Amino acid sequence: MPEVAVHRADDADRFVMERLWLMFRHDLSEFDGGLPDSDGTFRSERLRASFEDIDWAPYLLTSGEHAVGLALVRGLVGPTRVLNSFFVVRGARGSGIGMRAVREVVARHSGPWEVAFQDANMAAVRFWRRVAAGIAGDAWTEDRRPVPGRPDLPPDVWVSFDVCA
Repeated sequence: MPEVAVHRADDADRFVMERLWLMFRHDLSEFDGGLPDSDGTFRSERLRASFEDIDWAPYLLTSGEHAVGLALVRGLVGPTRVLNSFFVVRGARGSGIGMRAVREVVARHSGPWEVAFQDANMAAVRFWRRVAAGIAGDAWTEDRRPVPGRPDLPPDVWVSFDVCA
């Protein structure tokens, strides 16, 4: 099983994070219909916030010398942490890297957690339910909430669980 290292990204990691963000947004475009801007990039205000806002934290996932994913956390100063964005490159999926990375990220920030995903993304549905059960046993919940500003999209699925210090 490949190893994964999770470290809080800083400005030296920004270029790699931006490239991973493009892959992440490309993958999500299948479910939200998002298209790149005229310069070939996708909206990236969440990525920028993760580097600039004290309520956010960006994490770079690596396996050996390879960048294999990212995680963006928000709600660090609020009552509930949100794993706002999580991505593992396709070549590393199914290897256990994603599960190990999620566990390490959430372990760094105890308290209540929430993660949103789309019902149409069956791989995400299976993954996030497995994550919630693996972290919280039977003590997790799932509900559906409208996507803010996007009445054209089906509601997001949200899983909620607690991580003890």
